Formats: sequence, C-alpha cells, structure tokens
Amino acid sequence: MSNIFQIVWLIPVLPLIGFIINGLGRNHLSKGVTGFIGSAVVLGSFVLSLMVFMQVKAGVTTPLHYFNFISIESFKIGFDFKIDQLSALFLLIITGVGFLIHVYSTAYMHEEESSHFARYFAFLNLFVFSMLLLVMGANYVIMFIGWEGVGLCSYLLIGYWFKNNDYTNAAKKAFVMNRIGDLGFLLALFWLIAKTGTVQFDEVFSAASLAKLSATDITGITLLMFVGATGKSAQIPLYTWLPDAMAGPTPVSALIHAATMVTAGIYMIARSNALFSLAPVTQSVITIIGLATALLAASIAIKQNDIKKVLAYSTVSQLGFMFLALGTGNYVAAVFHVLTHAFFKALMFLGSGSVIHAMGGEQDIRRMGGLHKHMKITSITFFIGCLAIAGI
Repeated sequence: MSNIFQIVWLIPVLPLIGFIINGLGRNHLSKGVTGFIGSAVVLGSFVLSLMVFMQVKAGVTTPLHYFNFISIESFKIGFDFKIDQLSALFLLIITGVGFLIHVYSTAYMHEEESSHFARYFAFLNLFVFSMLLLVMGANYVIMFIGWEGVGLCSYLLIGYWFKNNDYTNAAKKAFVMNRIGDLGFLLALFWLIAKTGTVQFDEVFSAASLAKLSATDITGITLLMFVGATGKSAQIPLYTWLPDAMAGPTPVSALIHAATMVTAGIYMIARSNALFSLAPVTQSVITIIGLATALLAASIAIKQNDIKKVLAYSTVSQLGFMFLALGTGNYVAAVFHVLTHAFFKALMFLGSGSVIHAMGGEQDIRRMGGLHKHMKITSITFFIGCLAIAGI
C-alpha cells in the first residue's frame, strides 16, 4: 500500500478545517485571508486527489477502515473510505471544479461585508467536505451522511441572502424536496439491512448477498434508491427546486448545478450498478423518466428569459440524458457525461455571472444584445461552453 493512501483522510478533512476556521473567525478575518484559506484547502484536496488518481490509474485500489461508526453486537458499520476508479474520478471533478469556483467567488463576492464573505466561504467549504464524504464512503451510511450534508449546504447557500423572502423560500423548497427523495433512500437502506445485514458496498454487491434478495426485493430497493436520486438530481416529479435554486449567488449555482450536488444521484446509481442491472423494471422506469425529463426541461428552457433559469433547465435536461444512459445500462457513458457536463456547465454559469455583473445585476436576456464588443473574453469562453454542450 502506497503512502498516499495513508493520508487519503486529509482530502475531506482539509475543507472541513477551512469551514471551521472561516466559520469561527468570520468576524475577525479579512476578506483576503478568508478567500485564501477557503480556496487553499480545496486546492490541497485537489493535489491529493491527483496523487490518488495516479495510484488508481496504476491499478492500486483499496478500502480504508478508520473506526466503527455504528457498533451493535452482530452489526457493525465502519467509517470506511473506498478508493477506486469511480471515486477517484469524482474526487477530481469535485476538488478541481470546486477550486476554480472558490477562486472565482473571491472576486464575485467582493462587495459583501467581511463577516458575510467568511460565512459564504465557510458554507462552500462545508459543501465540498460533504460532497467528498458522499463519494469516498465505502458504505451507504457514510454516503448518506454526505448526502444529507450537501442537502443542508444547498439550503444554506441558496438562501445565502436570507433577508430576501423569495430566496429563503427557494432554499426551503430545495430542502423539502431533497427530504422527500432522502426518505426513499433511507427506506432502501433499511430494506437492504433487513435482508442482507450489511451496507458495505463490497459485501452488498457480492454474490452471497445478492442471493439473499428476491426479485421483488431488488426491484423495491432500486426503485426507492431511484426516488432518492430523483430528489438530488432533479428528475420528474422532483425537479422544480433546481430552477428556483438560482436565488443563490452565481458561483453557488455553478457548484450545485454543474459539478457536484446534482450528480450525486447519478453517482449513487452508478456505484450500485450491480443491483440496478438485476432490476429490469427499475431500469425501464429510469429510462422513461430520464427521457421525459430531458424533453420537458429542454422545452421549458426555450421560453425562459432569465439567463440563469435557461441554464438551470438546461442542467435538468442534461441530467435526464445521464439517467437515460443509466437506465439503459450504459453506466460508463453516464459517468463520462457527468465529467464533461461538470466542466461546460460550470463554465457557462460562471460566464453568466460575469455577464450579470457587467450588466449591474440584470438577468433578463432580452436586454443583452451585442455584448461581444464589450466583453470579448466572456463571449469566447461562453462560446466554448456552447460548443461543448452541443457535443462538438
């Protein structure tokens, strides 16, 4: 076992440290220090993730056990991390795109008071920590802790300007819709534990555990998991929170909608592919809902005039395509699209933030003609994002 795996725990812990420092010191730290700490901890995680990725690429994968999180006589749930191809890829997306969004935020949020500025960075760091926990966990319980953590952080970040009632309502809506999905996920976990007695990925997906599950069990568990995924990843019928989540600052939109939180549902299904592949009914449901979401959201986007709402519905539509891939058993294609989408959608949200800033807070695209001659760089980067989303 190489040395890098001995310090893998630092990947999620660094953003947690940033959250604690910025959160507790928010009334004392200057904006420069806050921004530096907030960005540096995520950069540190990114560097470590790169080192881990190189090891995984060389064929080294490992489960890591730290301590028993829940310990009852016959039933133990360890605080374990699983480092393999799937988690290594997501680590790079979360820390890489996350770092760029942190850096962008230092300039985007510069007009905030320093205490609010620090609160913002503390929440961003906590969000990255939760997301890392979600993808690194070696069992469903650790995944669920991260799952709830990103739900909480999305609520805090969408409602960041909490004096505006519309924004706090949007945050509540996101929180409640995520809870509906989480109930499905929780029920699936209880069902799994009742039948197999374990939540460790390696054990659940082993032939012995799968033999304990009847066809009905597998269909029920996977359908409930998919309910959890529809909440997080904004599929019909739980998709309406995502366009409303535009109430938060633009970098938050980029972080939640592009790179990380909305792809949690995709990650969960891709991770559980051994179960989903045995449930043809669930796969048909996922395919139909994914396809319907892709078409519906794209058609809603055509009639939107708010620059961020257009991108939000576009995200829902792209997530529909990812679920279509998952439902047809093309897990690799779905995860590949998660990767490409993280980059081009983050780019487009940050580009829209640049435009909104230049327009003095105006978000109506009907008033944005001819900006190319004033904003050369933004128009070029946006065009690159458009080429990427068009699949060129």
